[in-house]
Amino acid sequence: MSISSRDIAILSKIISYCEEISKTIEYFSNEYEVFQNNSIYKNSISMCILQIGELSINLTEAFKSAYNEMPWREIKGLRNFVAHEYGNLDTMEVWNTIHEDIPVLHGRLNGRCTSM
Repeated sequence: MSISSRDIAILSKIISYCEEISKTIEYFSNEYEVFQNNSIYKNSISMCILQIGELSINLTEAFKSAYNEMPWREIKGLRNFVAHEYGNLDTMEVWNTIHEDIPVLHGRLNGRCTSM
């Protein structure tokens, strides 16, 4: 499948936000207690998650169908939750997302972009 320049640009931005999450973890600490108690840390991470979800919405349907192993619906759902239910965020769920899901997303998308 040929990937559109629009999708490549969006993927590049998503990858950048994944990398920003990693840098934010390095900057503040890789300790849950610090994350849980530091609103600047949580806000920074949450904004990146929100942006990743927002950008994923703008990928073409052709791209999302071709790469349907990615949980596009869940990425969008997390974005919606962060955007509309921010005060009710489960910090442990966000913590797990940035340690389990974001690295996988980064690896898969980075692999796609380097092979384009």
